[in-house]
Amino acid sequence: MFQIVLVEPQIPQNTGSIARMTAATGCILHLIEPTKFQITDKNVKRAGLDYWPEVKLKIHKDWQAFLVAESPQVDQLWFFTTKGQAPYYKANFKAGDFLVFGSETQGLSPWFHQNYTDRRLVIPMDNPNIRSLNLATSAGIVLYEARRQVAMR
Repeated sequence: MFQIVLVEPQIPQNTGSIARMTAATGCILHLIEPTKFQITDKNVKRAGLDYWPEVKLKIHKDWQAFLVAESPQVDQLWFFTTKGQAPYYKANFKAGDFLVFGSETQGLSPWFHQNYTDRRLVIPMDNPNIRSLNLATSAGIVLYEARRQVAMR
């Protein structure tokens, strides 16, 4: 089982779609506040459909609270950013890893880039005119690659 971590998500439909994916795969979804919406927002609910009772959701007031509550080892944390050095498929994912994504408009703050430099991965894109992929799309790409790797071992 993997864990998806959304740091300060802003678009409720993305969070709803990711919640639905985590429910389908048995993953835990962590939301790091502040968010730009409430989980009760109709757009979050609509994107997650009626699967919300199946979502394993944990909400943390900030990154430090997440670290205290979950106690992840650094080698369990993977950060996805357009500023990553290695492509996501070169990582050696393990069950239980935390797949961390920044907000849709800001990405991960400079603090993450300074403190987790060697844990940053990128989803390669061929068109230099495109800044980034949709958050839910990115989470899906990475989660299913991680699942593929673990299933092959």
